[in-house]
Amino acid sequence: MKASLVLIVVLALGIVASSGLYTVNETEQVVITQFGKPVGESIRSAGLHWKTPFIQTVNRLDKRVLEWDGPSANMTTKDKVIVVVDVFGRWEINDPLVFFRQLTDERRALSRLDDILASETRIVIAKHDFIEAVRTTKDRKAIRDVANTTTTGSAPSSADSRLGVLPPITYGRVELEAEVLKNAVPKIEGYGIRLLDVRFKRIDYDSSVSQSIHQRMISEREQIAKLHRAEGEGEAAKINGERERDLATIESEAYRKVQEMEGTADAKATEIYAKAYNQTPEAAQLFEFLKTMETYKQLITADTTMIFTTESELFRFLKSSNPQAVKSATGASGEFTPLHKLPTLMEVGR
Repeated sequence: MKASLVLIVVLALGIVASSGLYTVNETEQVVITQFGKPVGESIRSAGLHWKTPFIQTVNRLDKRVLEWDGPSANMTTKDKVIVVVDVFGRWEINDPLVFFRQLTDERRALSRLDDILASETRIVIAKHDFIEAVRTTKDRKAIRDVANTTTTGSAPSSADSRLGVLPPITYGRVELEAEVLKNAVPKIEGYGIRLLDVRFKRIDYDSSVSQSIHQRMISEREQIAKLHRAEGEGEAAKINGERERDLATIESEAYRKVQEMEGTADAKATEIYAKAYNQTPEAAQLFEFLKTMETYKQLITADTTMIFTTESELFRFLKSSNPQAVKSATGASGEFTPLHKLPTLMEVGR
């Protein structure tokens, strides 16, 4: 009987101890409530702790940095552009007692953050132009693509000058995010929450204007492409003109050299002929005869009609077939030259 009583007492003490003792993890902080109301201070140190059994309740809250990811929402900028803005943030519970009294749990805290941060974001977006929310900082310089710049070594073209040029801004996205954070912090501190950071995850055009924006971008790119093509065609025409000019210069120079060489060769040949046929009077007469025969071949064809006077030197060898003409051509001495033994053109034709 006595042993049974001891066993009952031990079991009762075990139940009381298990109900009163609790542990706190390193990532947790605890608020003790009694009949639904917080009592005492919040417990933020990890380890084994004690509470009143059966009366008090342990409410565990996260001590780590928590994530808030707001829903995407349509907003209108100062320059009347409808955009879709997606915002995210980081927060933590810095006052567990106030947090528990005001919000109780993280689900309600996230709902409150949705309302406050979405409202502040909408206000900031409406106060600035669209480019302010897109650009990062006002001092950033664009890096131009080398493939899109002129490679001729001359000044940039009108198409190149439009590439890599950023419109000027006054604030930039970083300052807009800081403004949202600054405006939201005082409204959130009353809930025992400390807001650490707010950032824009995505800013995009609304679907109602995306198509027109994309079409305008396509038109601008097509215009730049046309400018590049026009400049390329102009450069090609310039290169072709220079090529034709150089080709004409080369051809004229080559023709001049050919004419000089032919003239030199003709002069040399004439000099050789002169030396060869001027050695004797008979050689000179033979040269005259051969040149005259060559002239006859070029002038007299099947459909050629020629009219000469009787005193024409060109007609002299044609009329030499007449014995009387030959006799008169021999001179007063009556002696025949070696040319008298040669057949005339009429005799060759027979």
